[in-house]
Amino acid sequence: MQCRTITRTEAAQLAMVLEVTASPKPGNVDRGHDYPDTCLEHFLASAIFAGAALARAEQGEDGIGALIEAAVRDTNCHAGGNTHFGAFILLMPLVLGGDAEGALRAVRATTVDDAVAFYRAFSATQVRVLEKDEIDVNDPAAADMLRERGMTLYDVMVHSAERDMVAREWTNGFALCRETAERLVACGTGRDAIVRTFLDLLAAHPDTFIAKKHGRAVAGETMMRAREVQAGRCALSAFDEECLARGINPGSLADIMIAGIYLALLEGWQWDC
Repeated sequence: MQCRTITRTEAAQLAMVLEVTASPKPGNVDRGHDYPDTCLEHFLASAIFAGAALARAEQGEDGIGALIEAAVRDTNCHAGGNTHFGAFILLMPLVLGGDAEGALRAVRATTVDDAVAFYRAFSATQVRVLEKDEIDVNDPAAADMLRERGMTLYDVMVHSAERDMVAREWTNGFALCRETAERLVACGTGRDAIVRTFLDLLAAHPDTFIAKKHGRAVAGETMMRAREVQAGRCALSAFDEECLARGINPGSLADIMIAGIYLALLEGWQWDC
């Protein structure tokens, strides 16, 4: 049966659902396990309640900063904390622009108001940040500093790109998101393709969320451990359990994975087989 073409909003929501329900994905919430304070249902609820903000992005309403802020506000409807903040940073420009090229044009056109709205959204989450940052998202004076310096949201992402792989996507044309979509298509169809693609990413890139939480050495160790799984020297299930036991969760790569699934869906990737 031939299905109708899905909208960009639907593709984004479906990408969030498909990412969290694929299993096993080492260290992250999936259909096989929850965290003590965050469970699968929290991620599913976030995907649903983000729909209104994503639809506004698809219609070209509001700036990217306001759209991210709206998505955070609308998904603060459960006790599971931050679930998709990093994904919103990638999805809003992608949905607004339609594809990676359009997203790049959109992020380069962001304004100081976008940056201020983004900082309001950031302060409403429990996202881990580095202890020392010149522009502290928890500092009430940060908005004034952004205005004084004339920093757009794109400038903020440039400021963060060296230590944050999600921010880096804004500066490199969403290169890893596009690579993820290509890897996903090459891996085949359905949830197994998502799991294989996620492992490929984890084996190729040190996750910056792990680095912020545990340090760069642990991020590098996790990457090397993923390569051992690829080489057959460690079972994927064992790697998953190790990550869970140590509290190692590749959250940044999960966000990249969501954006990659979104792009693949728009290109006709088959998710339901």
